[in-house]
Amino acid sequence: MVIKMDKKVLVLDIDGTLTNSQKEITERTREAIIQTQERGHIVILASGRPTPGMKRYAEELELEKYGGYLLSFNGAKIINYKTKEIVFQQTLPKEMIPKIYQYAEMHDCGIVTYTEDCIISGRRIDKYLELESHINQMPMKEVMNFPEYQKQDLNKCLLTAEPGLAEKYEKELQTICGEALSIYRSEPFFIEVMPRDIDKATSLDKMLKSVGLTRENAICCGDGFNDMTMIQYAGVGVAMENAQPVVKEAANYITKSNDADGIAHVVDKFIL
Repeated sequence: MVIKMDKKVLVLDIDGTLTNSQKEITERTREAIIQTQERGHIVILASGRPTPGMKRYAEELELEKYGGYLLSFNGAKIINYKTKEIVFQQTLPKEMIPKIYQYAEMHDCGIVTYTEDCIISGRRIDKYLELESHINQMPMKEVMNFPEYQKQDLNKCLLTAEPGLAEKYEKELQTICGEALSIYRSEPFFIEVMPRDIDKATSLDKMLKSVGLTRENAICCGDGFNDMTMIQYAGVGVAMENAQPVVKEAANYITKSNDADGIAHVVDKFIL
């Protein structure tokens, strides 16, 4: 297969980037992304969300028609949305699940993992977990035996805490589990517990190589802490105006906010 060197790969975080504050894709942004695909460029949705929580937006952007991709769980799973083939997947070491659960219990954190049709909560459901359920439009199921889920293949766990505490817990968990897991925040109150060496940039690199493209083809857009790696990796790294300050510092370009069609401006400037 011959790849055009001017082919672009538009990589979009979802929350705070692709969608506005109402979690909607505006018509202007949608049209810009459809035009991008009509011209033969690739669109990838890259999110900390579970795969089912991304499907609504994949359908709105017609990724199945144009051959786009879903990079879910911060990169622990990549799906070709046209063929539904799993391009790449990595799961948590099973022996680490009880250790993470014990930490969550000791520090009174919320803790969840995911199945194909629901979010599994191992402890009380706090306001941040209610937000996670609402964002992904997935029901929450409380279980009494969360460590038993180590018997299943899990792409990630998510811990929740108040922002000041979450920053502290993130660092502690990195010290405790850093050789076995990747741990970082996606939001001030969300602590992502991922397979080792998994982040958006690492998985994006694997996906691009599989189709004969390089980082120079990538335009990566985001706003959160977990978008840092792909923004630094990309040929063009874009931060939203509403991005975390450290994300803006890492970017090559700062676009308008997610409530001002920032992605449409990126498409206009770098693609169309």
